[in-house]
Amino acid sequence: MKAVVMTGANKPWEVQEVPTPTAEPGEVLVKVHASGMCFTDVWATTGYGGDIYPQTPGHEVVGEVVEVGAGVHTRQVGDRVGTTWVQASCGRCDYCRENRPLTGQTAMNCPGARTTGFSTQGGHAEYIAITAGGTVLLPDGLAYEDAAPMMCAGYTTWSGLRDASPQPHEKVAVIGIGGLGHVAIQLAKASGFETIAITHSPDKHELATQLGADHVVANGEELRDLGGADVLLVTTNAFDAAEEAMTGLRHSGRLVLSGLDFTRPFSISSEGVPFHMMRQQVIGSTHGGQHYLSEVLDLAAKGKVKPITETFPLDRATDAYDRLSSGKMRFRGVLLPHA
Repeated sequence: MKAVVMTGANKPWEVQEVPTPTAEPGEVLVKVHASGMCFTDVWATTGYGGDIYPQTPGHEVVGEVVEVGAGVHTRQVGDRVGTTWVQASCGRCDYCRENRPLTGQTAMNCPGARTTGFSTQGGHAEYIAITAGGTVLLPDGLAYEDAAPMMCAGYTTWSGLRDASPQPHEKVAVIGIGGLGHVAIQLAKASGFETIAITHSPDKHELATQLGADHVVANGEELRDLGGADVLLVTTNAFDAAEEAMTGLRHSGRLVLSGLDFTRPFSISSEGVPFHMMRQQVIGSTHGGQHYLSEVLDLAAKGKVKPITETFPLDRATDAYDRLSSGKMRFRGVLLPHA
């Protein structure tokens, strides 16, 4: 089969002919219909995921089950399924013995976690073998192209919103109107919250409004002048802007950190009224469990959220990577291996 291969840290992607996997016991073989691109693909390619090379990236994977391994009773040939970053845990380490559900925490705390595109083959390929327990069934009628970004972008932002537990009277602000943020705006609005977009890009103001934002501001000062927000979803790795935006977070407000930046820490300013005096919280959030994933897939199937995508055949994966790594891909890239 054809697959994208990362051959080494900071080396270009290559599309190679590699052996097609088979469904081992407990696994299903999936014909990949769409594989979403995440900026984590760039982190992995530049070495932040460790020495995992050669490896096929991609952890927003959706497709059709074409083979079922021994012992699998929950999936059958023809099922439309998806998988995410974490497929399985080791089941034996101290973390796993707490019997926690599969979440993003699993990858960080379980040394034997099976992680898509890191410890095992990712989805930027024509086929992928996945642990059956690491798959979810896709809702009928949800197109593969729209489903793929939900496996990480939608899953991450919905988990962040749910972890913040906004109340009916509260306001939600989203900073970073990119691959995650444009989804987060739609989800906050679909949930009935007054939604504020924070962006330094004037050309994104109209789009943010179209996506559902009730207000669009440029920074934390403008957010504060608007009355502030109770929840601030950070969907960007531009931590400078996110830290400044905290000036617009109300008393008892929650900042949810979903963006990644391995090059610098997130910091909280000591200027003004200290955040602990304001009883504010900083919440780290990633994939929060398959129940959240099912919820966001259902919202997508109902048309409450729709990702803005650029699609590429697998043979153009290197072009897609260049757009992603350079910041030219403004929202979500999706590879279509069988296009």
